[in-house]
Amino acid sequence: MALINVTKNSLLSDKVILADTFFKRLKGLLGRKALGDGEGLIIIPGNSIHTFFMHFPIDVLFIGKDNKVVKALHSLKPFRISPVCFNSCYIVELPAGKIRSTNTSVGDLLGDGSP
Repeated sequence: MALINVTKNSLLSDKVILADTFFKRLKGLLGRKALGDGEGLIIIPGNSIHTFFMHFPIDVLFIGKDNKVVKALHSLKPFRISPVCFNSCYIVELPAGKIRSTNTSVGDLLGDGSP
């Protein structure tokens, strides 16, 4: 599955992993050495994350029920806790630097590229 910033017409990820069960959300990116270019993780539902025991920073997008970005965190370092974003329905984790390289910002609409 792909993830597109529809507003900016830019590709955020073409290799999205979906974490939509308790155990998939619990595992998240733990055990990985990196998140490669083109990779991403969608956590459903979600309004907060942590990076305990991770080995690399990540970019984090909090997405509302209308699929618009409600908060963006750049390069969240390992062993940190994100703020709680109460109006977030799901979270997108991306390689550090992806938010800046795609010029993604609060209010941007995300989609999967389907018409």
